[in-house]
Amino acid sequence: MNTSELHTNNRKQETESAPAKGPAKAVKLNAPSDDNEVKTDTVGHATPNEGSFGKNAPEQDPELDVEVCETFDDMDLKDDLLRGIYAYGFQKPSYIQQRAITPVVQGHDTIAQAQSGYGKTATFCIAALQSLQSGFDTQVLILAPTRELATQIHDVLAALGQYMTGVKTHVCIGGQSLRNDIDALGAGVDIVVGTPGRCFDMINRNVLKLRSLKTLILDEADEMLDRGFQEQVYEIFAFLPNDVQVCLFSATMPERVLDLTSRFMRNPKKILVAKKDVTLSGIRQYYVDCERREYKFGVLCDLYENIDIQAAIIFVNKKETADWLSDRMHQEDFTVSVIHSGIPNEDRKRVMRRFRSGDSRVLIATDLLARGIDVQQVSLVINYDIPKPHQKESYIHRIGRSGRYGRKGCAINFVTSSGEDAVSLRTIEQFYSTQIVELPEDIAGILA
Repeated sequence: MNTSELHTNNRKQETESAPAKGPAKAVKLNAPSDDNEVKTDTVGHATPNEGSFGKNAPEQDPELDVEVCETFDDMDLKDDLLRGIYAYGFQKPSYIQQRAITPVVQGHDTIAQAQSGYGKTATFCIAALQSLQSGFDTQVLILAPTRELATQIHDVLAALGQYMTGVKTHVCIGGQSLRNDIDALGAGVDIVVGTPGRCFDMINRNVLKLRSLKTLILDEADEMLDRGFQEQVYEIFAFLPNDVQVCLFSATMPERVLDLTSRFMRNPKKILVAKKDVTLSGIRQYYVDCERREYKFGVLCDLYENIDIQAAIIFVNKKETADWLSDRMHQEDFTVSVIHSGIPNEDRKRVMRRFRSGDSRVLIATDLLARGIDVQQVSLVINYDIPKPHQKESYIHRIGRSGRYGRKGCAINFVTSSGEDAVSLRTIEQFYSTQIVELPEDIAGILA
C-alpha cells in the first residue's frame, strides 16, 4: 500500500469416516490436573542492556492510577480527529479507550491490555493521530507481527484521520515493492505501520529515519517480544532516540513479557486485565471428543452440514495441515479458503478480501490470523487443532475472532482421547479460570 493522504475515500473499511453425527463420548476435561500451577515460559534470548535507550530499570513498578474519560469529547482531541472518530461509527469509548488514549497522548510509556475485539487498535491509532505535530519527520512507528494486521491498522488510521489535512501514513510490509517503500518514506511520512523485518530493512537502507521519532507502539506486544520477533524488535530499538515513548498493546500480557518491560520502559502506566477476565463472556466455549485424530475431519463435515454459518474460521497448528484440510474440504464440495505464511502476499490479500466481503464464508488458518484481524461477521471459531500448552495465549486470540465488540460468538474445540488435547484444554481452563463444556446435541440451536 502506498503512502496516502488521509481523506474520505479511505473509509472502506487424516481420513477415515467419523463416528455417528454429533459429539462423541465426552472426555473428562474438567478433571483436576496433576499440576496445580501452570508454569510460564522464559525467554532465552539476550535482552537489551538495562541502560539502553536512556532507560534504566525503574526503581519502582507502580500500578499507576489512570484518568478515565467517559466520552471522546472529554479527551480534548483535535476537532478533525473527533469528527473522524464519530464518522467511523464510535459513539462512546470502550473500557480500554477510556483509560489508555490519554496516557499515550500525554507521553507516558504505557502497557495496555484488553479483551479481544474491544478497540485496542483504535486506541493507539487515535492517540497517535492526536500526538502528531507539524514540521517533524516520522513521529510514530507502529509494529505488528503480520502483514495483514499491519495493513488493517493502516486502514483504521486512514478512516479515523480522514478529515485531518496533511497527515501522511505508510504501511511498510514484506511482499510489496521495495521501490514504493523507498519512494514513500523518502517523500516524508508522519506515521509508519509495518512488520519488523521490512521496517528494519528500511532503517538499514537509511530510508526510514527515526531521529524525530516520538512514539514506538508494539501491537500484539507479547508476540512481538517473544522468540519469533524479539531479536528483530531489539535491533530496531537500537536506532531509537533515547527519550522515545514505548507503548505495548495486546489481549494477553504474560508475566515473562511484563518482566522484560523493566529493561526498556520508564514507569509505564498500566491497564491490565486479570487472567480470569481475559476470556470473553460473550463467547460460548465447547469441546467435541473426536476420539482419534483421523475422525476430526468427519466431525467437521457433520458440523458444516448441520449449521448455518455466516462466517467461520477453522484454526490449525501447521500450514501443512491447513493445506491438507483445504484439499479435503474441496474434495467433499465444501467451499473454503485457506491462509497461512506460506501463501504469497497477493494471494493472502485476495483471500482476505473475499472473506471480508462474504464471498468466502469459511477460512482455514494458522495462527497467522489469530491476532488482531477484525472481521465483524465471524460468529464461529473451530480449533481443529488446540494450541499446545506453551502456546496457551494464542487460544484467547483465536476465539477472540468471534464476538467482536461484545457480539455473541462461539468456539468449538476438537479433542482426541490420546491425552495431549485434554491436557492442552485443561491448561487453558486453569490458566484463564474458564470452563469449556461438551458441545450439546442441539448444535444448530446454540449457534442460532
